Amino acid sequence: MLLSELEERERRFKLALRAGIPVVLLISLVFYSTFFREKSFTFSLETAVLFGSLVFTTVYFIYFLMELSVKESLIDQTTQGFNERAFIDKLEKYKPKTLILLIIRNLSTINENYSAEEIDTLLYRVIHKLDDTLRDKGLSGALIARRYGAEFLVAINQEHTDIEKIFQRFIEENQQIDQIEIDYTFAVITNIGEDLEKDIRHLKNLIAVQYKNQTQEKERATVIDSKVLSEIETCVLDTLKKKNFALSFRPLLNTKTNKIDIYEISVKLRSETNGDILPKVYLPIINRLGRGREYDLALYEHIIKLLPLIDERISLSFNLSPFSLRDESFQKAFFQILSENNIDPKRLIIELYERKTHHNLSGYLKTLDRFRANGIRIAIDNFGSSNASMEYMKHFRFDIVQFDRDYVTNLDDTNTRAMLNSLIQMAKELRIITVAKWVDKPEQQEELIKMGIDYLQGFGIAKVINENELIDRYN
Repeated sequence: MLLSELEERERRFKLALRAGIPVVLLISLVFYSTFFREKSFTFSLETAVLFGSLVFTTVYFIYFLMELSVKESLIDQTTQGFNERAFIDKLEKYKPKTLILLIIRNLSTINENYSAEEIDTLLYRVIHKLDDTLRDKGLSGALIARRYGAEFLVAINQEHTDIEKIFQRFIEENQQIDQIEIDYTFAVITNIGEDLEKDIRHLKNLIAVQYKNQTQEKERATVIDSKVLSEIETCVLDTLKKKNFALSFRPLLNTKTNKIDIYEISVKLRSETNGDILPKVYLPIINRLGRGREYDLALYEHIIKLLPLIDERISLSFNLSPFSLRDESFQKAFFQILSENNIDPKRLIIELYERKTHHNLSGYLKTLDRFRANGIRIAIDNFGSSNASMEYMKHFRFDIVQFDRDYVTNLDDTNTRAMLNSLIQMAKELRIITVAKWVDKPEQQEELIKMGIDYLQGFGIAKVINENELIDRYN
């Protein structure tokens, strides 16, 4: 149990004791005046009202004090660690020798892909696992507080030479909690001054220095009327429940056979009342409500049911969230559905689209290896658009790379053409299939074929078709 929880229990017990003593004295006086002032006691309406009023007053008084106690709580209600105000008050007596700031850096990403309940549970477990780690190392008296968001302050009043190693070990052992991947960072100072806010700013500056070369992406939030947002959420959840998908299929032309044998899937939700709902509208809602895995699994089941209806030489390429792919329950359901249906796994192509390198890259790639080991092909989309795609390529054998659109639209540029040509040759040496998208002009098609590209996609190749057209064409 956290020190904060023990002290909170002690505080509430003392408050209850302080409330109870006068109540007990009051009850004693009433009993004395009622039972002992006369030799005989007669129960009457007057005494019933007296005792009823006494019981009501007692219960109300204790309840009021307990409610007041909660409002003046020492602990953060989500994590059960100290809140910041209590933490600062404690430090005046605690006089710590070491102060640590621990931050969950990818909380914004987690917020986008998990429900509020899952996030609260995650923060609770982080702080308790941290307390367990410190206790195991003999640091049982540590103060742990949640500052705000995903910032945790830790004060230690004992000498220990390996504080940084302890926290590094904690991070390594808790990179995944409840199947949610966590990216931590921390900083430590040992010369604690009188100004806590100044020390915290110092800690944050240390963290900023560690990551000064990393750029932070800022997204503009669109403000939506709460009533409209509620209606949209209801519509999205209802459509997801009914699994009403509106799929469109973008043909990929095989330059070696001059035939189309792969279709890339684009997904919308089809509402019975609002028509088609775009991914940019429904995905943030689904992820925020913690329904991302449910959505991905429903889409996958839809694709599995579609494949037997079309020519067995046709493969389908589609996107699944990395959060779903890393989830063990999702993986179990994924492979169970695959085993129950007579489908060639090579007809399934999972697309990955990530502009940032995953912080736990080795663990993520092991997950992808499991899918690939079962015959499913893995493609990386928008290849060459960031350093992340090259980092993935160094450590993982992809089946397909889809080049970023800038390479195709800027083929006239000498540098762009030279870079694309180098990437194609590299892929050939690694026996990776290459795809160029956004091919709209005949001259682009001709130039790309000369470079040795394997597949072409775009309005200049073939038009997008819907699900019924796909079935009619290949059934």
